Amino acid sequence: MKRVTRALIAAALSTALSSAMAATSLSVADLHSQRSEFAGKEVSITGTVIKVNNGIMRRNFVHVQDGSGSGDSDRVIFTSQQTAKVGDKITATGTVKLDTDFGMGYFYPTLVEQATLVEAK
Repeated sequence: MKRVTRALIAAALSTALSSAMAATSLSVADLHSQRSEFAGKEVSITGTVIKVNNGIMRRNFVHVQDGSGSGDSDRVIFTSQQTAKVGDKITATGTVKLDTDFGMGYFYPTLVEQATLVEAK
C-alpha cells in the first residue's frame, strides 16, 4: 500500500511541476512589451515564418510574425537546430534572452533561443 501511495504522490508532483514549468503562450507584441518579465523563461508564440537564415553560428534563425506587433517589434526571432520555410505556420517554444550581442552589428534586444518548432494547427 505504501508503494502505491508513493507512486501516486510522485505522479501528482510530476504533473504539478510539468504544469508549472510549461511555456507561457504569448503574442509577438506581448513579448516585446513585457520582455523583461520573460527574461530567462520559456515562451511559445504561434505565427507565420517570414524569414529564415540557416546555419549561422551553428544554429538557424527563424523570424516569426503573428500580426500583433508593429515597427521594430513586428516579429520574434527564434534560434533553433530545427528549421522551417517562409510561409509555414508554426508554434515556436524557447527561452527568452535579452540584449544578445553577437558582435559585428548583430545585436538582438529580444531573442528566443534553443527553440523547438512544430507545425501549428
